[in-house]
Amino acid sequence: MTSFRPVSSTLRIAALAVAVGSLSACNALSRLSEVGSGPQVSGIENPTQKHGYQPVSMPMPQPSPPPQNANSLWRPGSRAFFKDQRAKEVGDILTVAVSISESASFNSTLTRSRDASENAGITGLLGFENSLNKVLPDSVNPATLAGATGTSTNTNTGTTGRTETLTVNLAAVITQILPNGNLVISGKQEIRVNYELRELGVQGIIRPEDISSSNSVTYDKIAEARISYGGRGVNSDLTQPRYGQQVLDVILPF
Repeated sequence: MTSFRPVSSTLRIAALAVAVGSLSACNALSRLSEVGSGPQVSGIENPTQKHGYQPVSMPMPQPSPPPQNANSLWRPGSRAFFKDQRAKEVGDILTVAVSISESASFNSTLTRSRDASENAGITGLLGFENSLNKVLPDSVNPATLAGATGTSTNTNTGTTGRTETLTVNLAAVITQILPNGNLVISGKQEIRVNYELRELGVQGIIRPEDISSSNSVTYDKIAEARISYGGRGVNSDLTQPRYGQQVLDVILPF
């Protein structure tokens, strides 16, 4: 019998193959262009003009006008009598201090054991049990026609350990001011060492009050924080599985 694959499944598999081939070709061409020179540092660009950029929208309180104080040197909303040097306008730069040190360890053990025994027979059935010898061999005992015994034992042990440490400072730029005064920041840092390019990015929302007098803010004060640290280059290529292996890891059910 000939089996036919559904058309929709075939189209999905074909589309996946084409997409994987396109990504592999694009990345391969990029890697070939960097042979002998290493990964190239990307140019500086406006974060709001990047592909996929979307302005942040958050719940906001009702706006209220600041009170007017006649003949007062204090300006409502000001944090000092003198000019504040901290970042506060779109395009201003501030320093983000990222210091992450986390570790976790998980242990789990499961032991399961089960024994089962079943017996079945006919001791009396209106006298018909005496006629079984005419159908079955003489050695058959009607009282013990069937019997089953089962034993199951399962032992599982799992251990997971994780340690992460990241300490770095990078500059970010204010890309948006929300109606309640909070600031949307975005920063990216690229460091090239020989043939390896390390990339660090940070995005999120901060309060102006959390910016210190040194015009810096710590990562734990960033709401909706998106912190990424990775790299690309020769070492990264050697430590990653090939594209075919990655595709098989996704598709194969075993």
